[in-house]
Amino acid sequence: MRLINRFDYNYDFLSEKKRRIALAVSIVIIVGSLLTIAIRGLNLGLDFTGGTLIEVGYQESMELSTARDNLHNNGFPDAVVQYFGTTRDVLIRLGVHSDLDNKNLSETVLNLLKKDNASVEIRRVEFVGPQVGGELIEAGLLSILITMLCMLVYVALRFEWRFAVGAVLSLLHDPVLIFGIFALFQLEFDLTVLAAVLAVVGYSINDTIVVFDRIRDNFIKLRKVSSEEVMNISVNQTLSRTIMTSTTTLIVVVILFFFGGSLIHNFALALIIGIMIGTYSSIYIASAITLLLGISKADLMPVKKEGEELDKLP
Repeated sequence: MRLINRFDYNYDFLSEKKRRIALAVSIVIIVGSLLTIAIRGLNLGLDFTGGTLIEVGYQESMELSTARDNLHNNGFPDAVVQYFGTTRDVLIRLGVHSDLDNKNLSETVLNLLKKDNASVEIRRVEFVGPQVGGELIEAGLLSILITMLCMLVYVALRFEWRFAVGAVLSLLHDPVLIFGIFALFQLEFDLTVLAAVLAVVGYSINDTIVVFDRIRDNFIKLRKVSSEEVMNISVNQTLSRTIMTSTTTLIVVVILFFFGGSLIHNFALALIIGIMIGTYSSIYIASAITLLLGISKADLMPVKKEGEELDKLP
Protein backbone atom coordinates (compact mmCIF):
# COMPACT_ATOMS: atom_id res chain seq x y z
CA MET A 1 0.00 0.00 0.00
CA ARG A 2 2.83 2.41 0.82
CA LEU A 3 4.44 1.70 -2.55
CA ILE A 4 1.22 2.55 -4.40
CA ASN A 5 0.60 5.70 -2.32
CA ARG A 6 4.03 7.07 -3.26
CA PHE A 7 2.81 7.75 -6.78
CA ASP A 8 1.27 11.16 -7.40
CA TYR A 9 -1.58 10.20 -9.71
CA ASN A 10 -2.68 12.92 -12.11
CA TYR A 11 -4.53 11.08 -14.86
CA ASP A 12 -7.14 12.85 -16.92
CA PHE A 13 -10.09 10.50 -16.50
CA LEU A 14 -13.00 12.84 -17.03
CA SER A 15 -12.16 15.23 -19.85
CA GLU A 16 -15.06 15.77 -22.25
CA LYS A 17 -13.44 13.64 -24.97
CA LYS A 18 -12.75 10.70 -22.65
CA ARG A 19 -16.22 10.91 -21.11
CA ARG A 20 -17.79 10.64 -24.53
CA ILE A 21 -15.60 7.68 -25.47
CA ALA A 22 -16.38 5.88 -22.18
CA LEU A 23 -20.11 6.47 -22.49
CA ALA A 24 -20.09 5.37 -26.13
CA VAL A 25 -18.24 2.16 -25.21
CA SER A 26 -20.70 1.49 -22.39
CA ILE A 27 -23.71 2.06 -24.65
CA VAL A 28 -22.27 -0.41 -27.17
CA ILE A 29 -21.62 -2.93 -24.38
CA ILE A 30 -25.13 -2.62 -22.94
CA VAL A 31 -26.91 -2.76 -26.31
CA GLY A 32 -24.73 -5.69 -27.41
CA SER A 33 -25.40 -7.54 -24.16
CA LEU A 34 -29.16 -6.99 -24.38
CA LEU A 35 -29.23 -8.20 -27.99
CA THR A 36 -27.20 -11.27 -27.07
CA ILE A 37 -29.56 -12.07 -24.21
CA ALA A 38 -32.60 -11.59 -26.48
CA ILE A 39 -31.18 -13.72 -29.32
CA ARG A 40 -29.30 -16.50 -27.52
CA GLY A 41 -30.93 -16.36 -24.10
CA LEU A 42 -29.40 -17.41 -20.80
CA ASN A 43 -28.42 -21.03 -20.30
CA LEU A 44 -30.40 -21.43 -17.09
CA GLY A 45 -29.32 -24.12 -14.65
CA LEU A 46 -31.54 -26.65 -12.91
CA ASP A 47 -32.17 -24.15 -10.12
CA PHE A 48 -34.33 -22.18 -12.56
CA THR A 49 -35.51 -24.69 -15.16
CA GLY A 50 -36.24 -27.59 -12.82
CA GLY A 51 -34.77 -31.09 -12.93
CA THR A 52 -32.92 -33.62 -10.84
CA LEU A 53 -29.49 -33.54 -9.23
CA ILE A 54 -27.86 -36.88 -8.37
CA GLU A 55 -24.60 -37.23 -6.47
CA VAL A 56 -22.86 -40.61 -6.84
CA GLY A 57 -19.64 -41.99 -5.41
CA TYR A 58 -17.06 -44.47 -6.69
CA GLN A 59 -14.42 -46.47 -4.85
CA GLU A 60 -11.76 -45.39 -7.36
CA SER A 61 -11.24 -42.52 -9.79
CA MET A 62 -13.79 -42.32 -12.59
CA GLU A 63 -13.54 -40.86 -16.10
CA LEU A 64 -16.35 -38.40 -16.68
CA SER A 65 -16.52 -39.20 -20.39
CA THR A 66 -17.47 -42.81 -19.62
CA ALA A 67 -20.44 -41.90 -17.44
CA ARG A 68 -21.44 -39.04 -19.75
CA ASP A 69 -21.48 -41.18 -22.90
CA ASN A 70 -23.38 -43.91 -21.09
CA LEU A 71 -26.16 -41.53 -20.05
CA HIS A 72 -26.27 -39.64 -23.37
CA ASN A 73 -26.67 -42.88 -25.32
CA ASN A 74 -29.39 -44.30 -23.08
CA GLY A 75 -32.16 -41.74 -22.97
CA PHE A 76 -30.53 -38.85 -21.10
CA PRO A 77 -28.99 -36.57 -23.78
CA ASP A 78 -29.36 -33.54 -21.49
CA ALA A 79 -27.28 -35.06 -18.67
CA VAL A 80 -24.51 -32.82 -17.29
CA VAL A 81 -21.77 -34.83 -15.56
CA GLN A 82 -19.01 -33.21 -13.49
CA TYR A 83 -16.69 -33.95 -10.60
CA PHE A 84 -17.83 -32.95 -7.13
CA GLY A 85 -14.73 -32.36 -5.06
CA THR A 86 -12.66 -35.43 -6.04
CA THR A 87 -12.42 -37.70 -9.08
CA ARG A 88 -14.35 -40.33 -7.12
CA ASP A 89 -17.34 -38.07 -6.49
CA VAL A 90 -19.54 -37.27 -9.48
CA LEU A 91 -22.48 -34.89 -9.78
CA ILE A 92 -25.13 -35.55 -12.45
CA ARG A 93 -27.68 -32.93 -13.50
CA LEU A 94 -30.74 -33.99 -15.47
CA GLY A 95 -33.59 -31.99 -16.96
CA VAL A 96 -37.26 -32.64 -16.30
CA HIS A 97 -38.32 -36.19 -17.22
CA SER A 98 -42.09 -36.36 -16.74
CA ASP A 99 -42.20 -40.06 -17.69
CA LEU A 100 -40.22 -41.02 -14.56
CA ASP A 101 -40.76 -40.03 -10.97
CA ASN A 102 -37.84 -39.02 -8.79
CA LYS A 103 -37.24 -42.50 -7.33
CA ASN A 104 -37.43 -44.37 -10.65
CA LEU A 105 -35.24 -41.76 -12.33
CA SER A 106 -32.42 -42.15 -9.79
CA GLU A 107 -32.67 -45.96 -9.97
CA THR A 108 -32.52 -45.89 -13.77
CA VAL A 109 -29.42 -43.68 -13.70
CA LEU A 110 -27.78 -45.90 -11.07
CA ASN A 111 -28.39 -49.05 -13.13
CA LEU A 112 -26.86 -47.42 -16.21
CA LEU A 113 -23.77 -46.34 -14.29
CA LYS A 114 -23.33 -49.80 -12.78
CA LYS A 115 -22.80 -51.21 -16.28
CA ASP A 116 -19.43 -49.45 -16.32
CA ASN A 117 -18.57 -49.69 -12.63
CA ALA A 118 -20.44 -51.85 -10.13
CA SER A 119 -19.00 -49.98 -7.14
CA VAL A 120 -21.03 -46.83 -7.81
CA GLU A 121 -23.55 -45.78 -5.15
CA ILE A 122 -26.02 -42.90 -4.83
CA ARG A 123 -25.29 -40.43 -2.05
CA ARG A 124 -27.82 -37.69 -2.68
CA VAL A 125 -30.83 -36.97 -4.89
CA GLU A 126 -32.46 -33.54 -5.18
CA PHE A 127 -35.42 -32.59 -7.34
CA VAL A 128 -36.47 -29.08 -8.40
CA GLY A 129 -39.84 -28.69 -10.11
CA PRO A 130 -40.33 -26.31 -13.08
CA GLN A 131 -42.75 -24.19 -11.06
CA VAL A 132 -40.19 -23.69 -8.31
CA GLY A 133 -37.61 -22.78 -10.95
CA GLY A 134 -39.93 -20.13 -12.40
CA GLU A 135 -40.50 -18.67 -8.94
CA LEU A 136 -36.75 -18.50 -8.40
CA ILE A 137 -36.32 -16.53 -11.64
CA GLU A 138 -38.95 -14.01 -10.53
CA ALA A 139 -37.44 -13.78 -7.05
CA GLY A 140 -33.93 -13.29 -8.48
CA LEU A 141 -34.97 -10.48 -10.83
CA LEU A 142 -37.03 -8.87 -8.08
CA SER A 143 -34.08 -8.97 -5.68
CA ILE A 144 -31.90 -7.15 -8.22
CA LEU A 145 -34.56 -4.46 -8.82
CA ILE A 146 -35.13 -3.93 -5.09
CA THR A 147 -31.37 -3.66 -4.56
CA MET A 148 -31.14 -0.99 -7.26
CA LEU A 149 -34.05 0.95 -5.77
CA CYS A 150 -32.55 0.85 -2.28
CA MET A 151 -29.21 2.06 -3.63
CA LEU A 152 -30.95 4.91 -5.47
CA VAL A 153 -32.69 6.10 -2.30
CA TYR A 154 -29.56 5.69 -0.16
CA VAL A 155 -27.25 7.66 -2.47
CA ALA A 156 -29.88 10.37 -3.04
CA LEU A 157 -30.26 10.89 0.72
CA ARG A 158 -26.55 10.75 1.46
CA PHE A 159 -25.36 12.90 -1.43
CA GLU A 160 -27.63 14.44 -4.07
CA TRP A 161 -30.05 13.09 -6.70
CA ARG A 162 -27.54 13.51 -9.55
CA PHE A 163 -25.12 11.24 -7.70
CA ALA A 164 -27.93 8.72 -7.20
CA VAL A 165 -28.74 8.60 -10.92
CA GLY A 166 -25.06 8.17 -11.82
CA ALA A 167 -24.60 5.41 -9.23
CA VAL A 168 -27.67 3.41 -10.27
CA LEU A 169 -26.92 3.66 -14.00
CA SER A 170 -23.40 2.40 -13.34
CA LEU A 171 -24.86 -0.45 -11.29
CA LEU A 172 -27.18 -1.44 -14.14
CA HIS A 173 -24.17 -1.39 -16.42
CA ASP A 174 -22.37 -4.16 -14.49
CA PRO A 175 -25.03 -6.92 -14.23
CA VAL A 176 -26.11 -6.42 -17.86
CA LEU A 177 -22.55 -7.10 -19.03
CA ILE A 178 -22.32 -10.25 -16.88
CA PHE A 179 -25.64 -11.49 -18.27
CA GLY A 180 -24.45 -10.72 -21.80
CA ILE A 181 -21.19 -12.68 -21.43
CA PHE A 182 -23.00 -15.67 -19.94
CA ALA A 183 -25.53 -15.58 -22.78
CA LEU A 184 -22.83 -15.19 -25.46
CA PHE A 185 -20.82 -18.21 -24.32
CA GLN A 186 -23.87 -20.14 -23.07
CA LEU A 187 -22.38 -20.57 -19.61
CA GLU A 188 -24.72 -22.09 -17.06
CA PHE A 189 -26.55 -19.43 -15.06
CA ASP A 190 -27.67 -20.75 -11.67
CA LEU A 191 -28.30 -19.43 -8.17
CA THR A 192 -24.59 -19.17 -7.40
CA VAL A 193 -24.11 -16.85 -10.39
CA LEU A 194 -27.11 -14.77 -9.30
CA ALA A 195 -25.49 -14.47 -5.86
CA ALA A 196 -22.28 -13.32 -7.57
CA VAL A 197 -24.24 -10.65 -9.49
CA LEU A 198 -25.71 -9.29 -6.26
CA ALA A 199 -22.24 -9.33 -4.68
CA VAL A 200 -20.92 -7.35 -7.65
CA VAL A 201 -23.67 -4.77 -7.14
CA GLY A 202 -22.60 -4.35 -3.52
CA TYR A 203 -18.92 -4.19 -4.44
CA SER A 204 -19.51 -1.63 -7.18
CA ILE A 205 -21.66 0.69 -5.06
CA ASN A 206 -19.08 0.57 -2.26
CA ASP A 207 -16.38 1.66 -4.71
CA THR A 208 -18.64 4.39 -6.08
CA ILE A 209 -19.51 5.71 -2.60
CA VAL A 210 -15.79 6.10 -1.76
CA VAL A 211 -15.27 8.19 -4.91
CA PHE A 212 -18.43 10.24 -4.27
CA ASP A 213 -17.35 10.96 -0.68
CA ARG A 214 -14.08 12.44 -1.91
CA ILE A 215 -15.87 14.42 -4.64
CA ARG A 216 -18.23 15.97 -2.08
CA ASP A 217 -15.34 16.91 0.23
CA ASN A 218 -13.35 18.45 -2.61
CA PHE A 219 -16.31 20.44 -3.90
CA ILE A 220 -16.38 22.18 -0.51
CA LYS A 221 -12.58 22.59 -0.21
CA LEU A 222 -11.65 23.48 -3.81
CA ARG A 223 -14.09 26.30 -4.47
CA LYS A 224 -12.10 27.96 -7.29
CA VAL A 225 -11.79 24.79 -9.38
CA SER A 226 -14.24 23.68 -12.07
CA SER A 227 -16.54 20.71 -11.48
CA GLU A 228 -14.63 18.60 -14.01
CA GLU A 229 -11.31 19.28 -12.29
CA VAL A 230 -12.74 18.57 -8.84
CA MET A 231 -14.05 15.18 -9.95
CA ASN A 232 -10.82 14.35 -11.75
CA ILE A 233 -8.76 15.22 -8.66
CA SER A 234 -11.09 13.13 -6.49
CA VAL A 235 -10.82 10.06 -8.72
CA ASN A 236 -7.02 10.33 -8.69
CA GLN A 237 -6.94 10.69 -4.90
CA THR A 238 -8.95 7.48 -4.44
CA LEU A 239 -7.11 5.60 -7.18
CA SER A 240 -4.58 3.92 -4.86
CA ARG A 241 -7.41 2.60 -2.70
CA THR A 242 -9.27 1.39 -5.80
CA ILE A 243 -6.18 -0.41 -7.13
CA MET A 244 -5.49 -2.14 -3.81
CA THR A 245 -9.11 -3.20 -3.25
CA SER A 246 -9.59 -4.51 -6.78
CA THR A 247 -6.23 -6.31 -6.87
CA THR A 248 -6.56 -8.08 -3.53
CA THR A 249 -10.15 -9.11 -4.27
CA LEU A 250 -9.22 -10.36 -7.74
CA ILE A 251 -6.38 -12.48 -6.33
CA VAL A 252 -8.81 -14.35 -4.09
CA VAL A 253 -11.46 -14.76 -6.80
CA VAL A 254 -8.96 -15.93 -9.43
CA ILE A 255 -7.70 -18.60 -7.01
CA LEU A 256 -11.31 -19.71 -6.51
CA PHE A 257 -11.77 -19.80 -10.28
CA PHE A 258 -8.83 -22.15 -10.88
CA PHE A 259 -8.84 -24.23 -7.69
CA GLY A 260 -12.34 -23.94 -6.25
CA GLY A 261 -13.88 -26.75 -8.27
CA SER A 262 -16.47 -26.84 -11.01
CA LEU A 263 -19.42 -26.03 -8.74
CA ILE A 264 -18.21 -22.47 -8.07
CA HIS A 265 -16.40 -21.99 -11.40
CA ASN A 266 -19.11 -19.78 -12.92
CA PHE A 267 -19.63 -18.00 -9.59
CA ALA A 268 -15.97 -16.99 -9.54
CA LEU A 269 -16.06 -16.02 -13.23
CA ALA A 270 -19.02 -13.71 -12.66
CA LEU A 271 -17.14 -12.05 -9.78
CA ILE A 272 -14.00 -11.59 -11.90
CA ILE A 273 -16.00 -9.90 -14.66
CA GLY A 274 -17.94 -7.84 -12.11
CA ILE A 275 -14.88 -6.60 -10.22
CA MET A 276 -13.13 -5.44 -13.40
CA ILE A 277 -16.17 -3.79 -14.97
CA GLY A 278 -17.27 -2.41 -11.58
CA THR A 279 -13.98 -0.57 -11.15
CA TYR A 280 -14.33 0.88 -14.65
CA SER A 281 -17.94 1.95 -14.09
CA SER A 282 -17.17 3.62 -10.74
CA ILE A 283 -14.56 5.84 -12.39
CA TYR A 284 -16.01 6.52 -15.81
CA ILE A 285 -19.76 5.84 -15.73
CA ALA A 286 -20.95 7.00 -12.29
CA SER A 287 -18.78 10.13 -12.18
CA ALA A 288 -19.25 10.94 -15.88
CA ILE A 289 -23.04 10.75 -15.70
CA THR A 290 -23.11 12.86 -12.54
CA LEU A 291 -20.99 15.48 -14.30
CA LEU A 292 -23.20 15.25 -17.40
CA LEU A 293 -26.27 16.02 -15.27
CA GLY A 294 -24.68 19.33 -14.27
CA ILE A 295 -23.49 18.80 -10.71
CA SER A 296 -21.85 21.90 -9.23
CA LYS A 297 -20.51 23.28 -5.95
CA ALA A 298 -23.81 24.98 -5.19
CA ASP A 299 -25.59 21.63 -5.10
CA LEU A 300 -23.33 20.33 -2.31
CA MET A 301 -22.74 23.44 -0.21
CA PRO A 302 -24.33 23.31 3.26
CA VAL A 303 -27.65 25.14 3.37
CA LYS A 304 -27.52 28.15 5.66
CA LYS A 305 -30.44 28.48 8.05
CA GLU A 306 -32.32 31.77 8.15
CA GLY A 307 -30.95 33.93 10.92
CA GLU A 308 -27.84 31.75 11.42
CA GLU A 309 -25.44 34.71 11.00
CA LEU A 310 -27.36 36.75 13.56
CA ASP A 311 -27.14 33.94 16.12
CA LYS A 312 -23.34 34.01 15.87
CA LEU A 313 -23.16 37.70 16.79
CA PRO A 314 -22.13 38.44 20.40
